[in-house]
Amino acid sequence: MIDPFKKISETDKIFLLNSLEADTIYFEKNKSIFSSIKMNNVLGIVIEGYIQIIKTDYNGNKIIIEELYKNSIFGSKISFFIDNECDMITKEETEIIVIDENAIMNYIHNTTPAYRQFTINLLEIMMNTISQKNEKIRILTKKTIRDKLLEYFDILSKRSGSRIIHIPSTYTELADYLAVDRSAMTREIKNLKDEKIIEVTSRRITLLYK
Repeated sequence: MIDPFKKISETDKIFLLNSLEADTIYFEKNKSIFSSIKMNNVLGIVIEGYIQIIKTDYNGNKIIIEELYKNSIFGSKISFFIDNECDMITKEETEIIVIDENAIMNYIHNTTPAYRQFTINLLEIMMNTISQKNEKIRILTKKTIRDKLLEYFDILSKRSGSRIIHIPSTYTELADYLAVDRSAMTREIKNLKDEKIIEVTSRRITLLYK
């Protein structure tokens, strides 16, 4: 993900954020962001850290809807939120910047190079976000756990340009992301390993079919 302040000097960045009345908020690990931020009409930028948007269904099952890393953006218009069903949890110490969407749209210095560059950067990030959401759809449309795993591995391989990939989350979180049972997923990974389709060393996966 590109830096939302790419090609913007530190001086211009400070002026821009001050003019937009942006808030910088720090969170410890495993904290809910919803308790500190009203999500209506805001744009959030992850400066440091890692956040998961998690949906809990009526059976108490958790599904990871979205993962947000450094330079990711989120907000009421671009993220999936359902009251009382979704939460945003920090998985690391996290720093975010929160800006009112109306402040961005009605910015009085909107002809300045810094503002134009900022909006260009945000647009690029949004396009990357859409691409990632499409990847998630591709995974979830697969009918079997095996196919979901292989599709996910293939996406990570293409991102890294290598047949050796690293699972960025725990296996429990991976099961939540794929919306599958963890025990069944673990068995399928073992089957793929036994069939010499993949090699597994902790969370490092080598794709032998590539």
